[in-house]
Formats: sequence, structure tokens, C-alpha cells
Amino acid sequence: MKTKHWILFILLGLIWGSSFMWIEIGLREVAPFTLVAFRVFFGFLFGLVVVFLQKIPIPRTRAEWTPLIILGLTNIAIPFALITWGQKSIDSGVASILDATVPLFTILIAHFMLDDDKMSLPKVLGLLVGFAGVVVLLSEDVGSSAGSVWGQLAVILACVFYAGSSVYTRLFTKDTAGIMRSMGPLASSTVVMGVSAAIIEAPLKIPSLPMTWIALLWLGILGSGVAFLIMFYLMHEIGPTRATMVTYLFPLSGVTLGAVFLGEAVTWQIIVGAILIVGSLAIANWGEKPA
Repeated sequence: MKTKHWILFILLGLIWGSSFMWIEIGLREVAPFTLVAFRVFFGFLFGLVVVFLQKIPIPRTRAEWTPLIILGLTNIAIPFALITWGQKSIDSGVASILDATVPLFTILIAHFMLDDDKMSLPKVLGLLVGFAGVVVLLSEDVGSSAGSVWGQLAVILACVFYAGSSVYTRLFTKDTAGIMRSMGPLASSTVVMGVSAAIIEAPLKIPSLPMTWIALLWLGILGSGVAFLIMFYLMHEIGPTRATMVTYLFPLSGVTLGAVFLGEAVTWQIIVGAILIVGSLAIANWGEKPA
């Protein structure tokens, strides 16, 4: 990758890696769907401001809007809701580790959907080691807390949606302006999550604590608006498999922030699971030529 790619890659990892902590903070006052609704709404407002300032034309045809609406569901609304709901029963550090499985699912999906990203022996070995890491993480709660198991499975399912969406983005948004790849999906996800929160979590609770608003603004403006702008740019510049490797950075920042600021425990399962999952990504990409 070029220097500019590495700078954006690291910045994206820091923004998203810290998001798990802010989700945990936001959940102390608001329900999961309400949190996501506020998050995507603030991200959408950020996107509108950028579009206005840069005078970027808004897509007008159904063909242009269809992939953006689909990505709003598969890459934002559904995975955001799953992760936020999952963090009701699991620590932010565990969620950040599980989110690091996105590249593994991307490798699998890309093999069937992309001509230039096929499966190889290192990728197969990486998938097996990554699966072992997930099993280790789940083993801590199996038989003791069904809620924690379901929470972890929800985050894993979100990772599948992220992986599929990254490949879909590469295939169907090549001619879409960079900011519209972010603003378009945020627009559709704002509608979906606003309606979902109003139905599922009625009456909606408006946050009153300053820290909750800080969490929502961070998750919206940085964790959604800025982050997706960077992510969609990297997907087209360096490919979906390499772009989703940004989740390499999640366990380090997620576990550290969770332990320092939220007092979350760091067990041997968390340490071993993180090592196996991050190690699996290194194995899966062994011998790959840099972009």
C-alpha cells in the first residue's frame, strides 16, 4: 500500500477500534436501536454537509440508488444493530476481537464473487485458525451465560454482513462518488433505523447525560460519517480483502480501552482468542503482494 493508504488505514482502525467503547457508554442510557438510529442520523448529517460544501451531484436514477440503499441495510443498519444489541451482554473488548473476523469472511465470499481474489492454501489455514479463535472466545460463556453466547453470535453475524457488503461495494459502486458511497447508505439506514427504533423501543428515550451525547456524536460523525468515507475509498483503492484488514487493529484498541476506561476483565480466553484471530489474518495473507 502507498503511504496515503497506510495513514488512512491506521486512522480508520483507531476510529472504529474505539467505537466499541463508545457503544458501551451509550448503552448505559439508551436502547440499542435508538443508539444506532442517532448514530446513523448524525453520520448522515455529516455526509450532507460534505456533499453541500463540495457541490457533489446527488444520484437521480434508480440504478444509482439501488446499491446505495442495499448497502444502507447490509453494511450499516443490520450490522450496527446486531453489534449494538450484542454489546448488551458482552464486553466491548470481546466485540472488538470478534469484529476482527471480517477479513476471514471476506476471503470466503470474495473467492466466489471476485475473479481476482481467489482462495489459496494460506487463506484456508487462516480460516481454520480464525475459527479456532472464535471457539475459544465462545468457550468462556458456553454453559454459563446464554445471553453472552447470543451476543457473540450476533457480532459474528454482523461480520458476515460487513464482509458481503465489502465485496458488493467493489462490484457495484465503482462509478459512484466517494462521499455518496457513504452518504447514500447512511440516508437509507437512517430511515430504516428511525422507524425500527420507533416501533421496537417505543416510547423512545432521548438522552439526557452529556457523556451519552458525546458517545452518539463520536459514533455518528467519526464512527459512521468519516469512517465510511475512508473505508469505501480504501475498498476501491486496495481491494475489499486488504481494506477489511483494518480490523487487525480492533482487538488492541478495543480490549485496551475497555479494560482501562470501562473496567472490563481480560481473561485468558480473550487473550488467546485475540492472538488466534489476528494470527489467522496474518496466515491468510501470507505471501500476498502489497498493493
